[in-house]
Amino acid sequence: MNGPYKQSYKQELIDNTSLTVFNSGLQSCTPGHFWGPGIRDNYLIHLVLSGKGTYECEGNVYKLKAGDMFLIKPSQLVHYYADDVEPWEYYWVGFNGTYAQKIILNLPFTDNNPVYSPKGLESMKELLFQIYQHSGSTLANSVSMIGYLYLFLGKLIEENTGINRSLTETQSNYVIEAIKYIQFNYSNDISVDSIANAVGISRSHLYRVFISNLDQSPIDYLTEYRINEACNLLKNTNLSISQVAVSVGFFDQFYFSRVFKKIKKMPPSKYKQSIENGREI
Repeated sequence: MNGPYKQSYKQELIDNTSLTVFNSGLQSCTPGHFWGPGIRDNYLIHLVLSGKGTYECEGNVYKLKAGDMFLIKPSQLVHYYADDVEPWEYYWVGFNGTYAQKIILNLPFTDNNPVYSPKGLESMKELLFQIYQHSGSTLANSVSMIGYLYLFLGKLIEENTGINRSLTETQSNYVIEAIKYIQFNYSNDISVDSIANAVGISRSHLYRVFISNLDQSPIDYLTEYRINEACNLLKNTNLSISQVAVSVGFFDQFYFSRVFKKIKKMPPSKYKQSIENGREI
């Protein structure tokens, strides 16, 4: 394909699944083409195919070339732009979901270095291309896109296995185990203390590693996870609001409604009504 181009696909409706492709695409940029400064609401990984460009993340500047990848996390202030002489061409995939944070912690990116040069470059190029090739609105499209996304992320995790992460890796493992415990027990009456006990560290240590790795406290993560699961139940079941509340670990419906409104900016009754009226929130 000659000259600048952009081909992309963006999902219009996103279910609260464990892992979902938000968008994917490929682009050959014009000189100086840029995005930002701004923030994204999902995870994004770009793979540079040719040319050069610059990625600015949280005040740090990274000069990138063909074969480099860069990660964007939700709510990070980022700015990236093509070189004026050799503008880059890249593939990208955007994704999110309840399983995304756990996966990200196992990838070869860190907060200090969100850039990585993969060893299995050709296979990763092909997997990113296949995600885009299978884009579409049908269930078959969705399943295929997620399948290739899992394969792509699995390759990155494999490459990361041999990287020495020392203390950072240990901290990440605590967070991974805590997230796993939350995913299996969020519907029960669990607390930060029970999460810390399950992981085998103190409550204060758990707080520190969550803030360090996720920029979020354990209780905030647990609460948001429960509310996201509540949204899933409101969308996909006929349960009443009180039944949904109990199902996600809230045993006081009024407290559940207050927390839901704080996070989703509307009460659960309005959220449920919007779904019934065929409008996605």
